[in-house]
Amino acid sequence: MNFELTEEQRMLADTLSRFVAQEYGFAARERIARSPEGFDRAMWRRFGELGAIGALFAPEHGGFGGTGDDIAIVFEHLGRALVAEPFLSALVAGRAIALAGNARQRVCLTPLIDGETVLAFAHGEPDSRYELSRVATTATQTSDGWRLNGTKAVVLFGEAAEGFVISARTSGAVDAERGITLFCVPRDTAGLTLRGYALIDGGRGAELVLRDATLPAEALLGQLDDGFDTLEAALGCGVLALSAEALGAMEATFAATLDYLRTRRQFGTPIGSFQALQHRMADAAIDLEQVRSAVINAASALEGPRIARERALSAAKYTVGRVGTHLSREAVQLHGGIGMTWELPLSHYAKRLVMIDHQLGDEDHHLARYIALGRAPCTADGVSEATACSR
Repeated sequence: MNFELTEEQRMLADTLSRFVAQEYGFAARERIARSPEGFDRAMWRRFGELGAIGALFAPEHGGFGGTGDDIAIVFEHLGRALVAEPFLSALVAGRAIALAGNARQRVCLTPLIDGETVLAFAHGEPDSRYELSRVATTATQTSDGWRLNGTKAVVLFGEAAEGFVISARTSGAVDAERGITLFCVPRDTAGLTLRGYALIDGGRGAELVLRDATLPAEALLGQLDDGFDTLEAALGCGVLALSAEALGAMEATFAATLDYLRTRRQFGTPIGSFQALQHRMADAAIDLEQVRSAVINAASALEGPRIARERALSAAKYTVGRVGTHLSREAVQLHGGIGMTWELPLSHYAKRLVMIDHQLGDEDHHLARYIALGRAPCTADGVSEATACSR
């Protein structure tokens, strides 16, 4: 396995690193994240000009990347600066359209990649917890299109989105994989309403309510009843993105804590010279490398067979959830009382890491999922699908 980045990927990483360091300091981030819209449209366009959004999509869809490594590079650097712009929404909604959309539907990817528009992905529901296949929102076929009814919860940047990718059930039981269908839904659709609110770690979310929302026949994204595979693949990209973002946030947290231990003095000496604290930082460094390895493994498996891909993604999300919570707690404790203050960036990194654990499945969910995927049924030759996919 080759872990070397390409020249283009190194250039992207260097460009993003310089940009966020110069233009996305903590004060700017807080101003943007707490603004009425939850992000800065001018900054979103600048990210588009830099190619940060385009790196998330393949060349055939208007981008210049789209691999697992590209996604990991972008989100790792976003995590280091706690960037608030709607990258996750753009990635998941855009990837669903890229995977299942027709030529007319894919036209919307160009302004998205340029940073001119925002797309949102509306899948989670109040009662769905983390189960991908649990969809209670219904879509009923009419003589000239579709009628949607249901509620979607915590739609990231839903108020700012010009359009949505929405999952709905067209057949089957409420938790069946078969019978889920995806739709491209414009913001001004009759019967669609939004209730926005600020998120605890910055940015904004919204509750999306569909009451007899009417859509034309061409709103169908992909094949009728066969949307689960697209849904799983698109949200898998989101899991990788969140894992890489957590890695970046952990790197920043670790660096800030190390710097504090080197400069904070007690009894006339830096507290970093105390052996007990050195041991705690050594343990944190080991945990951080475990996270890095898990993210690299997930990025390399993104284009691989389904079972191997999903196990690697769940392993990464479990690892960042476990380590992120522990590292945040350690960093705050090692800073002492100042670690809890609003003015110190550390507390905001800690908050973001805790919230990442709860997005797209927490550590308990992904540990159970990893185990379940390892019990995949055997293939015709007696070899389990998980084993065959790992070869």
